[in-house]
Amino acid sequence: MKDCGTILSEREMSRTLERLAVEIYERRGDDASLAILGIQRRGADLAERLKKLLDARLGRKVPLGKLDINLYRDDWTTNLELAPTINCSEIGFDVEGKSIVLVDDVLYSGRTIRAALEAILDYGRPRRVELLVLVDRGHRELPIQADYVGKKLDTLGNEHVNVLVVERDGEDRVCLVRGE
Repeated sequence: MKDCGTILSEREMSRTLERLAVEIYERRGDDASLAILGIQRRGADLAERLKKLLDARLGRKVPLGKLDINLYRDDWTTNLELAPTINCSEIGFDVEGKSIVLVDDVLYSGRTIRAALEAILDYGRPRRVELLVLVDRGHRELPIQADYVGKKLDTLGNEHVNVLVVERDGEDRVCLVRGE
């Protein structure tokens, strides 16, 4: 991996997730239709952590699902060198009428979220979908914005934000990789 400047340490990442859970609780805490849906892969890992924090705060189990959006992406058919990595969607609750908090690690162009919204609608019609991202790095190509943001980061187009999670990478850290 290229030189990766730390944006959020393990401790800062944990505190940020706790703050985001509080924000969800303050906005949706008494909403019995609240459910969390994480975008595969790292968004799903973060969603599991948020669920645990919300379960403890609410004193009830919040439904949790994992959403694979790869077949809904609008770019994989144009890049013939890369085949999509297919994960699976695991949604063990009825999406119909739910207040869903959609979780992803980084918000960039908005195309991943557009694909996720399309995928969700194949499962039913939720009451609302709110977006939570750990990092919003700007550079939108679509009119999409997050309702809950862990860290807003102004980046250059040739930079990349890496979210490392202990479940997949052996450590928790958010870092910025500088472009050439």
